[in-house]
Amino acid sequence: MDAKDWLLLRILEEDSAQELREVADLAGLSEAEVEDRVRTMEDEGIIRGYCASIDWEKAGEGVAAATVNLKVNPERDVGYDRIAARIARFPQVSSLRLISGEYDFELRVTGRNIQEITRFVSEQIAPMEQIRETATILVMKTYKESGRILYDRKEGERLPFSF
Repeated sequence: MDAKDWLLLRILEEDSAQELREVADLAGLSEAEVEDRVRTMEDEGIIRGYCASIDWEKAGEGVAAATVNLKVNPERDVGYDRIAARIARFPQVSSLRLISGEYDFELRVTGRNIQEITRFVSEQIAPMEQIRETATILVMKTYKESGRILYDRKEGERLPFSF
């Protein structure tokens, strides 16, 4: 993968719904080159799919989110993989990462409200045999996600400067 592919991936990651012409202009490539490179990266599994960034509040659906950190007892011969595969199957889990530090896993969990999230963690996640400890951190507001700024800013508006 060269620098143009890397740039192309960053452009698509920010907004994969852009017109092909816009992507080509931003990447400094022809439309045909963009099509070929994207197709190759899709075939090789580098690009695994495309998704929409949704403002659930504007859609009229309240969504609560939390980060759930887990301490886990890894299993002999498979380490963390089996418990990760089990946790990843829950539709409430939108992301799952093996992390370093005090905890082993970091989950992003969503639900219609805080009670739904706490019920999910206490009834589905915490009782698993390999789970030693959970720490749930409620997301109060998201400002940026997947490289995309999620708040509206007026044209030319400057952010306050602070020390």
